[in-house]
Amino acid sequence: PGGSGMPSAEEVQANAELEAQIDHVRTKGELTEAQCKALCEKVREVLQEESNCQPVRCPVTVCGDIHGQFLDLKELFRIGGPLPETNYLFLGDYVDRGYYSVKTVTLMFLYKVRHKERITLLRGNHESRQI
Repeated sequence: PGGSGMPSAEEVQANAELEAQIDHVRTKGELTEAQCKALCEKVREVLQEESNCQPVRCPVTVCGDIHGQFLDLKELFRIGGPLPETNYLFLGDYVDRGYYSVKTVTLMFLYKVRHKERITLLRGNHESRQI
C-alpha cells in the first residue's frame, strides 16, 4: 500500500521469521507442532490464490518425485541454486517412502510461503486431500 514498493514492518518481520525457520529446518531440526499448523494455514492461503493453470517463470529447474528424501532435496537446492535466485517447478510426490517426509514438505512449504513467485508446487498422486 502507498505504492512505495517498500515492504511494511509486518512483512519484514514475517520474512525474517520465515528465514529463521528455513535455516532451522535446513540445519537443525523440525518445527514445533504450532509452527507447522501456522505454516500449513499460510501455504494454503498462498496456494488458494494461484490459478489452476499457473504460469512459471523461465528459466526454471524442474524437479520430481522427492518422496521424503530430505538430503536429496537439500542437494537439489545446492546444485540448482538457492531461492530466490533460481526458479523451481516441483512435479509432486513430496512425501512417502523417505524417512523425512514431514521435514521435506515443511521446507518446501516454507520456501513457497517465502518465495511464492519463484517456486511452483504441483500436487502429485501421493499428496491426497488429507495431506
